[in-house]
Amino acid sequence: MTNLLLFSSTVLIWGTTWIAIALQIGPVPVLVSVFYRFALAALVLVGVLALTGRLKVPTLKQQPFILVQALSLFCCNFLCFYHAASYVPSGLISVVFSLATVYNAVNARIFFGDPIKPRTLVAAGLGATGLALLFGPDIFIAVNPDSWKGIGLSALGTLFFSFGNMASRRNSAEGIAPVTANAWGMSYGSIALLALIGVTGTPIVLPPNQTYLAALVYLSVIGSVVGFTTYLMLVSRIGSQKAAYATVLFPVVALTLSSLYEDYHFTPLAMLGLALTLAGNAVMFARLPRRRVVPAVGAPDLRA
Repeated sequence: MTNLLLFSSTVLIWGTTWIAIALQIGPVPVLVSVFYRFALAALVLVGVLALTGRLKVPTLKQQPFILVQALSLFCCNFLCFYHAASYVPSGLISVVFSLATVYNAVNARIFFGDPIKPRTLVAAGLGATGLALLFGPDIFIAVNPDSWKGIGLSALGTLFFSFGNMASRRNSAEGIAPVTANAWGMSYGSIALLALIGVTGTPIVLPPNQTYLAALVYLSVIGSVVGFTTYLMLVSRIGSQKAAYATVLFPVVALTLSSLYEDYHFTPLAMLGLALTLAGNAVMFARLPRRRVVPAVGAPDLRA
């Protein structure tokens, strides 16, 4: 039940953040917007942990992988995603981001020696096919150079996200709680972003309106503090491959919201895509029956 709650929360929260990101694209430079997001998130999370007496300082030995997690999850990946939002719709970014399932399976094999299970490939195939049916016209029909820039940046951001997953898995194995890793990771990430602002001479533009502020608060508190905590708790409980399949469902949430608020209409092809995506989810989480070993004739029954 806990895993289901964490999974559902992650899907619902991160499935809505893409729209909020799109609302921040405009007069505020991307670098500054990402800094605002994680600086506020760090203040909230560190403050809550400090007030509740749960703020722990990682050891010197643990710091390098906290930094890797910070740069991957709370800096580089979102710089890519925010820039991508300047070229392609947020729904398309979420489609590319759903490749995190495949990225995590490959990286878990490279860094931890995990086998790539057949069900992972089947689930990824069903999810990718479903998403292609859902968003295919945007990818293959209305394609232009800007679209490919957005796709490339989204793919690079997803790769950074997967690296952050690997660092988080290592940190959890070392006994670092996800909230602790997130608190310090967001702090380090915001410091790195502030340094980049200084080095590049990027002007710090104040939030221009209430819409931007509302999106910022939602992305910082709900999308970052709550969303990353539930997701990384899921990674520590069920592994990076299964947890990343939540990313395949993000576009479904975005598509549902679009049908409610952006006059999107489900076509038969889109309905089929949605069905395939949900089928992939079922494959990933279905419990396989255990094979019963029947003793050979004359062999002792070791279960006795």
